[in-house]
Amino acid sequence: MAKVDTSSSRPYHIVIFGASGFTGQFVVEEVARTASEGPNGTLTWAVAGRSRQKLDKVLEQAAGTLGKPELRTAVEVIVADVGEPDSLAAMCKQAVIVLNCVGPYRFWGEPVVKACVENGAHCIDICGEPQFLESMQLNYDSQAADKGVYIVGACGFDSIPADMGVLYTRDQFKGTLTALESFLTASTGPEGGSINDGTWKSAIYGFADSGKLRSLRKKFGHKPLPVVGSKIKRRSALFYSNEVQQYAVPFMGADPSVVKRSQRFLLEEHQETPVQYGAYAGVGGVANIVKMLFAGMMFWFLVKFSFGRDLLIKYPEFFSFGFFSKDGPTRKQMEGSSFKFAFYGEGYTEGQDPSQGRPNAKIRTLVQGPEAGYVATPIAMVQAAITILNEPTALPKKGGVYTPGATFAKTKLVERLNKHGIQFSVI
Repeated sequence: MAKVDTSSSRPYHIVIFGASGFTGQFVVEEVARTASEGPNGTLTWAVAGRSRQKLDKVLEQAAGTLGKPELRTAVEVIVADVGEPDSLAAMCKQAVIVLNCVGPYRFWGEPVVKACVENGAHCIDICGEPQFLESMQLNYDSQAADKGVYIVGACGFDSIPADMGVLYTRDQFKGTLTALESFLTASTGPEGGSINDGTWKSAIYGFADSGKLRSLRKKFGHKPLPVVGSKIKRRSALFYSNEVQQYAVPFMGADPSVVKRSQRFLLEEHQETPVQYGAYAGVGGVANIVKMLFAGMMFWFLVKFSFGRDLLIKYPEFFSFGFFSKDGPTRKQMEGSSFKFAFYGEGYTEGQDPSQGRPNAKIRTLVQGPEAGYVATPIAMVQAAITILNEPTALPKKGGVYTPGATFAKTKLVERLNKHGIQFSVI
């Protein structure tokens, strides 16, 4: 049995590891904003990382940004390094939940997972790297179960909006939902927008290692998920989407992998009908397509060679047409940015047999929110942690390495997200 111990045996409900990183600084601010939502209205928390000086600076910045001068002295600083297992163990022993913000996870993630499992701390990350997420499930699921620990990956923009969006749509559908497509669009304000190059690096190494992901998946020995209702039609590599009124491509992130793992868990553990899922992203008009094709061809060529990967990493703005940058977005750019996931589903009304005939009902839902990488991601990550702390009886009965959907299917996470600006609605 898994246990979420919020008693005084561990001094901190949450420890933010990697708090001085680009994303970590915004997670610190989000935890500070939501401290009243912890167990019994209080949240005890600390920040952790390699440099005490940098961590102090992040707390100073958060104190100024939020108008909370007490953060300068009230929040404990823990020095811990992924290269020093003893420091990770000491950190994990003090935490109910570790929020791991240190990426790329393929290089720095496993020592944190290992330390959490061995020392009884639950772990949440914001990884969007399928190879890391699935290898952690393969290598640590049984150990986490034995220790009663939840290891929950992809709790940021990858993949809470998609994974919980699928479950929300299924729960709103009156009958049996059998197939669902999502269309992601993002918008920026007059200041434009960009993404910190940490995500760019994860993509580079992920594509370079795609062959290893295929061999990893064979080790699970999974049978294909059963197809209920009409088989979903896969779209082409580039197409005009009437749903979002622009050209679209298959979504290249972790969402399809994460959703499939959630659907497998819900089938195996709760005998729930699996939903087929297709994920796509809008790319705009013809001018954007030309840019994307040019950047894509350069990326695919260079990512195959070590010298090419070095070039891609050194000059992210050039090779991504400014989409990624070493500095990341400014706060002004973040304020003007937002995302939308439009979900289009079909299935069978109550009383209809999904094995007989074509689907006879449709549903459309929307998940929308603020800037994806550094506003929505901290909100999603922190609310995932708040949910674990406040709703332990609604979580899976045993510990393990889980997806957001598997972990939070029976909780009020969607309600919590709605209150914090990530809105789920039926259209």
